[in-house]
Amino acid sequence: MALSSRSRRQGPDIWPGFVDAFATLLMVIMFVLTVFVLAQFFLSDMLSGRDQALSRLQVQVSELAELLALERQASADLRTSLTQLSSQLQESTTTRDTLALRLKEANERAEVSEAERNRLTAELADAFKTIQADRETIELKLRDLASLQRQIEALTAQRDKLAGDLTAKDTESTALRGDLAGAKAEVEKLNDQIAALRQQLARIEAALQTEEAKTKELNVQVADLGKRLNLALAGKVEELARYRSEFFGRLREVLGNRSDIRIVGDRFVFQSEVLFPSGSAEITPSGRAQITQLGKTLIEIAGEIPDSLNWVLRVDGHTDRIPINTPQFPSNWELSTARAMSVIKQLISEGVPPDRLAATGFGEYQPIDLGNASVALGRNRRIELKLDQR
Repeated sequence: MALSSRSRRQGPDIWPGFVDAFATLLMVIMFVLTVFVLAQFFLSDMLSGRDQALSRLQVQVSELAELLALERQASADLRTSLTQLSSQLQESTTTRDTLALRLKEANERAEVSEAERNRLTAELADAFKTIQADRETIELKLRDLASLQRQIEALTAQRDKLAGDLTAKDTESTALRGDLAGAKAEVEKLNDQIAALRQQLARIEAALQTEEAKTKELNVQVADLGKRLNLALAGKVEELARYRSEFFGRLREVLGNRSDIRIVGDRFVFQSEVLFPSGSAEITPSGRAQITQLGKTLIEIAGEIPDSLNWVLRVDGHTDRIPINTPQFPSNWELSTARAMSVIKQLISEGVPPDRLAATGFGEYQPIDLGNASVALGRNRRIELKLDQR
């Protein structure tokens, strides 16, 4: 199962990276196109608002022009009326002068009767009244004319201002129309680019589907190969387990049924006291005899193991939790490793091939008994042998 999962993890990854690059580029262009569409929408809306404002300004200018024309017509009428009144005033003044002259002449001649004098005096008074009335009317008309002139000037100024605003709005509207035309051209260009990218993406997807089909076929082949490898590995494990059982069985026969040498799972365990003095990595003479028997048995079994089974004898050194601090062994790491190396060297001297041996030191960190009693500490001081597949 481990080999199968490793094979799946190391399977070929044929996903082309440029697909992600094209997809990202397409998303960026879609975003830019969206921005341009929104800008076009806002420009169109702004342009529509400007057109409406221009229409309102044009209506206001037309209304002001009509009002200005009416005011000018009224001013012309007032000027005509004023001319007529001036003529009438001139005639009244002439009549008054004539009557005054006649009255003066009559007074001088004393030839005019009383009735004639009264009549002339009345006509003169009437002429004065007419002149006064005409003068008041003229003054009133003059005031109206001045008021109309001021209104005409105000309307003219307002018309000129509105005309300037209308020109500015027209210029701004023209600029906005130019911007809108440019935005439309850019949007069309982006649409063409997006169409081209979509075609490329379609071709990439077609190629990707082809590659996915090949990958599925390859995955099926890899899965089948993994199953066969697992079956072969299981067969090798079973075969190695058979030789391990045979090796441990022969060791048990050779070493005898001792309590300090036992089989624990797939490991053959020597208590350290069988092989080493306390705090030392030098094998005792009795321990060398045990290792010699171990080496002979291993050589016999190695001759029966087929070459296709790549095996190794792993020697693991373990200590108890009591710390050690000597010039030779600053800690239990060095002691456990040195003991495992001593066993390895002894096996090599007995003729075991070095490429079939491995040494490991675990110190006090892999106990098999968590107790604190001397018995528990003695069980943790051990050398473990494991026939394993490399």
